[in-house]
Amino acid sequence: MSTEQDSPATLADRAVFRPVRSGNAFEEAVERILQAIKLGVVGPGERLPAERDLAVRLGVSRMTLREAIRALQQSGYVESRRGRFGGTFVVSRAEQAPRGRARLRKLVVGMGQVGLEDTLIFREVLETGAAQAAAGRELPEPERALLRAVHEQVRAATPETYRQLDSRFHLAIAQITGSASLASAVADNRMRINELLDAIPLLGHNVEHSHEQHERIVAAVLAGDVEAARAAMAEHLEGTAALLRGFLS
Repeated sequence: MSTEQDSPATLADRAVFRPVRSGNAFEEAVERILQAIKLGVVGPGERLPAERDLAVRLGVSRMTLREAIRALQQSGYVESRRGRFGGTFVVSRAEQAPRGRARLRKLVVGMGQVGLEDTLIFREVLETGAAQAAAGRELPEPERALLRAVHEQVRAATPETYRQLDSRFHLAIAQITGSASLASAVADNRMRINELLDAIPLLGHNVEHSHEQHERIVAAVLAGDVEAARAAMAEHLEGTAALLRGFLS
């Protein structure tokens, strides 16, 4: 269809509701819908596109889309209404009260958007490099056992302990590279990341997805598959970055 007859609103709608990339469908679906809300593509009181249509446009399953909408509903951005004129509606700005939003804004203002991107890029370089280096080593059994142990701990975490145990998992990857400098850099960066993560909702579907990604990271490291370890960690980190950018945009 020609864009000559398209209105600015239609163009913006297409720009936001475009297919997500593979690997982090849930997180990027949340990010896309948040962008639509915050950019005014779907204004307060207006209805999101029908579920079937939106799932096709985002390139995700309807189950994934429902999980994303449920997360945004729990965070106070949208509400679902039943009946003939039902659907998913954007909550008015005065009523939107996502957990930790004010604190998150304060943190970002303090570091600046450039600082946020710096933190995320530095994390990607550090932690993908750590996964690659760990997979490239001939790991002794104590270090292999450590990685398995922290992985099991984070899988068994409660919502109250998840951030701490997730941090421990990521630090363990850096520790088993054998580089104390790398482990220290990862720890320092993780402190900044955790400040941001603690200020946004802990989404259950994202946690389950993270467990699956952790599983792939551990398997690749233990198998000595350098490229798979790097790729699995990169995909995992991009999911977190997508959520942070979504809630911050």
